[in-house]
Amino acid sequence: MSNEPAGGLRPTIRVVAAALYDREGCVLIAERPPGKHLAGRWEFPGGKIDAGETEEEALRRELAEELGIAMRRARPLVRLAHDYDDRRIDIALWVVEEFSGEPTGLDGQLLKWVCPAKLHDEDMLKADVPFIAALQRLYNESHS
Repeated sequence: MSNEPAGGLRPTIRVVAAALYDREGCVLIAERPPGKHLAGRWEFPGGKIDAGETEEEALRRELAEELGIAMRRARPLVRLAHDYDDRRIDIALWVVEEFSGEPTGLDGQLLKWVCPAKLHDEDMLKADVPFIAALQRLYNESHS
C-alpha cells in the first residue's frame, strides 16, 4: 500500500529559508511552535512563497514577520526538494549577507545561534538537513 494521498499526488509547497549569521559565524535556527506541522523540530527561518512573489520578496517578508528584521542583502545558496509523507517541499536556502534589527521570535518560536559544525547535533527538520553540509563548507571557506 502506498503512503501517497488519494490521487497519488502530494501537494508541492514552495519555501524559502535563511542562513543568518552572528558576529561569531554562528547560524540562527528557530524551533517550530506548537500547532505547526512538525512542531518542536528546529529549522532555518523562512516560510512559504506566496503566489506572485519571488524568492527574495518572500524571504524579506518572512524575516520581517517572523523575526522583526529587515533584510538588506541576500543571495541564493542551495535549492532542493524533500518529500514528506503528505507533501513535497521545494526549498531554497539563501545566505543573508546584511540585515538590520535583532532577531526576535515574533511567532512565539524559540531562537538560537548554532555554530555550523554543531548543526548536526540539533533536531533539524529533515528537509533542512542537506543544507548543513553547504553551510559548513561555506563557513570553512570563509575561515580558511
